[in-house]
Amino acid sequence: MTNFFSFSFRNRIAFNYIVSGSILIAIVFLFIYHIVKYSVNQHINEEIQEELYKHLDDVTTDSNDTYLIQVDQWRAREHNSISVNPVFVEFYDNNKQLIDRSPNLNTSNLRLLDDFHNNLFINSTLNGIPVRQIQTAIINKNKVVGYLVIAMSLEDFEIVQILKNILLISFPLILIILYLIARFFAGKSIKPVSTIIETSSQITKDNLQTRIPLPANKDELYVLSQNINNLLDRVENAIEREKQFTSDASHELRTPLAVIKGTMEVLIRKPRNQQEYEEKINFCITEVDRLNHMVDQLLLLARFENQKQNIKNESIYLNALVLDNLARFSEKIEAKKLTIKTNFTADYHLQSDNYLISIIVSNLISNAIKYTENNGEITIGLSQNSNAILLSVADNGIGISKIDLDKVFNSFYRSDSTNQAKIKGTGLGLSIVKRLCDLLKIEVSVSSELQVGTVFNLSFPLAKLK
Repeated sequence: MTNFFSFSFRNRIAFNYIVSGSILIAIVFLFIYHIVKYSVNQHINEEIQEELYKHLDDVTTDSNDTYLIQVDQWRAREHNSISVNPVFVEFYDNNKQLIDRSPNLNTSNLRLLDDFHNNLFINSTLNGIPVRQIQTAIINKNKVVGYLVIAMSLEDFEIVQILKNILLISFPLILIILYLIARFFAGKSIKPVSTIIETSSQITKDNLQTRIPLPANKDELYVLSQNINNLLDRVENAIEREKQFTSDASHELRTPLAVIKGTMEVLIRKPRNQQEYEEKINFCITEVDRLNHMVDQLLLLARFENQKQNIKNESIYLNALVLDNLARFSEKIEAKKLTIKTNFTADYHLQSDNYLISIIVSNLISNAIKYTENNGEITIGLSQNSNAILLSVADNGIGISKIDLDKVFNSFYRSDSTNQAKIKGTGLGLSIVKRLCDLLKIEVSVSSELQVGTVFNLSFPLAKLK
């Protein structure tokens, strides 16, 4: 069994084909052999039976109930008939004593068996030559007056033995030929598999661009190759995102650390008064808080990047969730003297993960507050159409340029950040929003115009409604 599994895939296919083929061929050969054997046996038996009836016609009885053999007639018939297979004849009296026999027996005798074997075909030998014989009792007035024995050579039966030898010799030869043919065609059939193996061996972490050529026939191997190529696409994209994420994270983490280090170095160059120390230390604390916030967001992103979150299925009152998040940002709203408008046409409930939905809404509101000028306005709307509940967060802030609009969901990306240095941020908030929306099957879109404002729209499918 171990050796079988050590076969190559092509050899295993050929071997399995041979096993099934050998069973079928063996059944056909056995069928042919037994049909021929049965036919030859029937032919010999019929010839012996015919000779038996002929010679019984040559037997008569006299007034003393003694049977008389018309010797001249049956011997003349023997000499005048052409027979490929010789017939041997013997007559016996009722005491089983030989009376006469055919000339072709010369001095040899057939075997006369007991009455139990009467009218049965018996295989015997004559001078070492296989023969088939039949004996019958000659009856006159319900009395046995003699016996007739007819035998015929089994030379015709040699064809059965010849056929048997031919089949036994040809069987392994046919299997060998079938194996070679099956192996050839199996090799052609699995050629795409060899291509897959060869291509896969070329793929490394530094070479993810190689793809498996798709077979011409759109069969199972075509689907396998296509699925492997799709998997490689996803792996390549994931690795590229990871590299970009690592690079961006390193850069973003290095910036506040460099600022803190530079501030400390400036602080120790010469003695300072208490106010200067407090000012610089408070500045460093602010940068540490920003660093902590960035680390928290990075961990949150990694959490949903590397594994599927066990999403809870709870009833969420969306109106209350929005109002709770507005309450959390009340100090910032008051500090910038922003006007908050809520446009809720009804009460809306849905079934989803309350914590994750809260993160999405919180980030959108925080983003709107951050990029809205003092005395600006933020409008939050809830509505419903035939397919979904719609949540919109609109501001009249600085807006986003058209060329930056499709990049706002990328990690660490900040639109026009050089001109907005006074607005602190990590560029991770909207990336988290996008990632969570994909996880929860929520559609998110954005529209914006510079110096006019930005609108984020969320669409919760009705399938999630309570």
